[in-house]
Amino acid sequence: MARLTVDRVSKSFAVERDRSQVEALRNISFAVEDCEFTSILGHSGCGKTTLLNLIAAFEQPTTGRVTIDGVPSRAPDWKKTVIFQEYALFPWYTVRQNVTFGPEMKRLPKSEIAELADHYLNLVGLNGFADRYPGELSGGMRQRVSIARALAVQPSVLLMDEPLAALDAQTRAFMQDELLRIWQREPKTVVLVTHSIEEAVKLSDSIVVLTPRPGSIKALIRVDIPRPRSESDARVIALKEQIRDLIFEDFAKQIG
Repeated sequence: MARLTVDRVSKSFAVERDRSQVEALRNISFAVEDCEFTSILGHSGCGKTTLLNLIAAFEQPTTGRVTIDGVPSRAPDWKKTVIFQEYALFPWYTVRQNVTFGPEMKRLPKSEIAELADHYLNLVGLNGFADRYPGELSGGMRQRVSIARALAVQPSVLLMDEPLAALDAQTRAFMQDELLRIWQREPKTVVLVTHSIEEAVKLSDSIVVLTPRPGSIKALIRVDIPRPRSESDARVIALKEQIRDLIFEDFAKQIG
């Protein structure tokens, strides 16, 4: 059984102004195995974040279902955590307090909470910054706090909504390497929404390419290139070109 299954999922939204329906997603089906890293790619507005919200159970599908370990995902819970682009840290909490927030909400023993905080702060390389506040950290450091906070609740599935998009190019490349290092140290089932073909190819075991709205699956791509993946590797270059052609084929139809 796959860790995460998206089974024939569609999503429509009501438009109050004229009582019409906007179809955001249509008949989406794919599976993510345990400890697999999957990316979702597509044009702006194709429904990537909507799909992530359905997996997180922030919203429910109009038709179809999402399951985790075979159980329908009907409400947010500790099995799945989300890392957002905007960090979503509590500015009045220290780094350590941000990381311990989830375990405290789970009412874990204090000794276990302390161990989890130490472990994940060390994992993301911030054990020397535990008493700092988010406003005292760089963007890359704040996102590492977000990663540590998400992992500290020990989810089955880690969901990421363009977590590196707000970073400058150099910091983003560094954080991609950091994200890969952390995932290889402590493998999790990961679903990443990204606009970056390069990021998806660098990080992923599989890539879901969506069509423009209503988002449906254009392609499911396995990435069998060994890590670490070099940008100069002919296989990496060919895969990027393949995905770029898939995405821009739809774009050309829209503008043509």
